[in-house]
Amino acid sequence: MNLGGAETMIMNYYRNIDRTKLQFDFLLHREEKGHFDDEIIALGGKIYRMPAISPKNYFNYKKALNDFFDEHPEYKIVHSHLNALSSIILGIAKKKYVPVRIAHSHLAVEPFALKKIFKKNTDIKATIKDSIQSLIKGGVPKSASHYFSCGIKAGDWLFGKKNRDKVLVINNAIDSSKFTFSSFLSKKKKEELGITGKKVIGHVGRFNEQKNHFFLVNIFNEILKKDKNCILVLVGSGNLQPSIEEEAKRLKIYESIKFLGLRTDIPEILQSFDLFLFPSLYEGLPVTLIEAQACGLRIVTTNTVTSEVDITNLITFKSLEDSYEDWAYTVLERINYTRENTNHLIEKGGYDIFENARNLQTFYLNYYI
Repeated sequence: MNLGGAETMIMNYYRNIDRTKLQFDFLLHREEKGHFDDEIIALGGKIYRMPAISPKNYFNYKKALNDFFDEHPEYKIVHSHLNALSSIILGIAKKKYVPVRIAHSHLAVEPFALKKIFKKNTDIKATIKDSIQSLIKGGVPKSASHYFSCGIKAGDWLFGKKNRDKVLVINNAIDSSKFTFSSFLSKKKKEELGITGKKVIGHVGRFNEQKNHFFLVNIFNEILKKDKNCILVLVGSGNLQPSIEEEAKRLKIYESIKFLGLRTDIPEILQSFDLFLFPSLYEGLPVTLIEAQACGLRIVTTNTVTSEVDITNLITFKSLEDSYEDWAYTVLERINYTRENTNHLIEKGGYDIFENARNLQTFYLNYYI
């Protein structure tokens, strides 16, 4: 439970359900403490820890999961957020007669994106993981009793288009009031980060293959050739960060990039951005793009990201086949505008957390046996 998109989405819901009526407990696959662990405990949740899921640890993991359900027959609803790997968890839950087994899709892996990853071969671990996801996803519909997804495209990927009418879309909802644009807060955050007077291009995401940081910094290299008054702010961490920093040094643009690492002040940092650049290879429906829109930010992203995410007309979609220079032109064309309050559009688009949390709570309570 660290600062990832799915984790943030789960916590948004957890904070806003009526915990006098139901409670979330968490079955995690890491021994180390996560960012949200203390908050989970404070909200009354329990945390159980399992071995990591990996090919070499597969049988030990399955035994531990079998033992868990034997020791905890009280759980009648299992809600798995592990995409294709949900087939493992829910398959065992089914054998243990857990009546409600929810598979939740947060991804839509593009086949061409996997080819690009294999070709680059910069993160073989991520490549293998994404390939396994694509290979085993067929087992999910057989083990799940209910199909959830963050959007239509993500649902089609995990459950197949033939099951589209069975999929319940659970929006990656947010509390938009936390992201409302303020020129005062924007100025204050820019001063704090030392980027006052700059045109700020920002990105929030893990440093892994999916987020396509190599492509991103090469776009920024072209942007700087056209406008030296730009700066790139990267929020996040991950095993590819050292390689990305080396690429920035090779391009001689390292001094124009701020690597902020993991941050808990995302709403404030988004205030400091002038444009959000998000050239991912694939996504489900990224909560970070909902947050950016709630902050009134213009966004330039890939056309592999589902068009469902555009609820404010602030998003421009680009092809990964377009050149770095073409992307740079688009960014510079879009970066000058007047930011506005978009809260009403977030709510109208169905991404208000309060209403969505009530709906999910009703589902759980109706299906609890």
